[in-house]
Amino acid sequence: MKKIILVACALGFGITVNAQKVMTPEMLLQLGKVNAMGISKDGKSVIYSVKQYSVADDKSVTKKYSIGVDGGTPVLVTKAEEMLVDKNISPDGKYSISSNEVKVEKVFGKDAYPDLKNSDVMIYDNLAYRHWDTWEDGMFGHVFLNTLKGGKVADSLDIMVKEMFDCPQKPFGGDEDYIWKPDGKEIIYVTKKKQGKDYALSTNTDIFSYNIETKTTKNLTEGMMGYDMHPAYSSAGVLAFESMKTDGNEADKNDIVVDNGVNKMNLTQAWDGTVGDFLWSKDGNNIYFTAPVDGTVQLFVVDYPGMTKKMPQIKQITKGDFDIHGMVGQVGNTMIVGRTDMNHANEIWSVDLASGKIKQLTHVNDDVYNSITMGKVESRMVTTTDGLQMLVWVVYPPNFDPTKKYPTLLYCQGGPQSALTQFYSFRWNFQLMAANDYIIVAPNRRGMPGHGVKWNEEISKDYGGQNMRDYLSAIDDVSKEAYVDKARLGCVGASYGGYSVYFLAGMHGKRFKTFIAHDGIFDWRTMYGTTEEMWFVNNDMGGAYWEKENAAAQKSYSEFNPVNFVKKWDTPMLIIQGGKDYRVPIEQGLSAFQAAQLQGIKSKLLYFPNENHWVLKEQNSLVWQREFYKWLKETL
Repeated sequence: MKKIILVACALGFGITVNAQKVMTPEMLLQLGKVNAMGISKDGKSVIYSVKQYSVADDKSVTKKYSIGVDGGTPVLVTKAEEMLVDKNISPDGKYSISSNEVKVEKVFGKDAYPDLKNSDVMIYDNLAYRHWDTWEDGMFGHVFLNTLKGGKVADSLDIMVKEMFDCPQKPFGGDEDYIWKPDGKEIIYVTKKKQGKDYALSTNTDIFSYNIETKTTKNLTEGMMGYDMHPAYSSAGVLAFESMKTDGNEADKNDIVVDNGVNKMNLTQAWDGTVGDFLWSKDGNNIYFTAPVDGTVQLFVVDYPGMTKKMPQIKQITKGDFDIHGMVGQVGNTMIVGRTDMNHANEIWSVDLASGKIKQLTHVNDDVYNSITMGKVESRMVTTTDGLQMLVWVVYPPNFDPTKKYPTLLYCQGGPQSALTQFYSFRWNFQLMAANDYIIVAPNRRGMPGHGVKWNEEISKDYGGQNMRDYLSAIDDVSKEAYVDKARLGCVGASYGGYSVYFLAGMHGKRFKTFIAHDGIFDWRTMYGTTEEMWFVNNDMGGAYWEKENAAAQKSYSEFNPVNFVKKWDTPMLIIQGGKDYRVPIEQGLSAFQAAQLQGIKSKLLYFPNENHWVLKEQNSLVWQREFYKWLKETL
């Protein structure tokens, strides 16, 4: 470790801020992205990385630091991984576990016909032929048991030999999907033992144990039919994991289940919420977890009473207009976490577990934020058409003047069952929208977690129903304010938010003057025919479009299908589509653009051929931002 003392926010690429008064796309892109890596072996420091991007050079640099668990001056480190406990090393140090891609299935023409080595044809006889942004190539992620000698791998054993199953789970799984049992005799891993069509229709992942001595595998969650993920052991050797009950429902209530090897107990079953991630307490008597609540994400604790009939007690530890996420680890009576809000990117904080008081440890972007004027964010309660109270976030421009009139944007959240909390996005950034002199209205409409399980579930099979009325209730309520220019209302969103834009365009009653839809669902029939995770459309639409006797499905494909109302479109629309988006595939955006163009509606297509459901390349992201605000300037 180099003994170089540096202030993290001054490292890497410099950001010129003195002349800036409000947030700009370039400034947003160059903010330091903080990622907590873990607590040091001695328990005294937090190890983290900072990634910073230079627009001029079109490259990023990532540096790693150590900072005391109580704060202080960050120290640049060169061998960060050596300062952390390697969870993949067995307790006795004899083995390690890792994952590697293994060729299991023949997919390409040259696989089937070795004499045709230049053939690039792909041959499929089942579903699950592509996922997220990747075509199935016959490679599967497998877990390997590695024998160590002198700290180096001497030999490796594939414990999932010839299985056409993935661990880590695709597309987003990591090494949290495989862990050691504390006695070092078993490897615990997560996979979905289904193939082809069955894989595409099911969310039933299970947790398995592999015995090193007997080389046998056991399903620890047999009969549990939904997602079972993220296994973790307590210091006393009790297994906990996240579990959803219903197969095919990816947005089901997420619970914490504990398993002592004999019995299982659902610690959060009676609690009216859904779990984010969790971490055992050091003593094994409690589990800390994050969860959305009232438009934020907070830290909670549930006690583990052992396998007794005592009802577990759940307590909310933190409160405030912010999101707690990425629990790094417990140090004494504090928890090290990540924290964001709509005006500030992720930084590392500590939470006093007794009082809930939080303290900021890293200050990577303070100089930038201190140099600009930021808009106010406030919550507002709006009465919905069915008489309930809905939380709506309202973000005001910097230097807001209530005597002026401002153009206003209705923001439609994706998911659809994704919480609209105090997140900080480097693309859908509310502070940047506000800096361009727009008011943003962001409703926690039906379908969002954090307002009870019933509220979260009410969107399924009702995509164009109550939640659309919730959107309109929010924008109509805020539009009553004298400072809202009702002649200049816009509507923007991505994914389900993009679907919302397409749907509202056919029934908004001339409220909006412009629309922006990113990777939105335009036609449920073609969506059903080309998307990859069939459980999603089956659960949320009710089934296939050819099921004529299925009333729920037929309603979804008729009453809730934007393509059926395209003749009512009469408003300018910017359509954004990723070419490698296999969740909401390319024909959705192209069809919407073509429909608008052929009807003579002012429209523009922003096509990213090598981006998936998101925009990940920095310069593409900057084009996205510039076109976004250019469109709003032209049409609003």
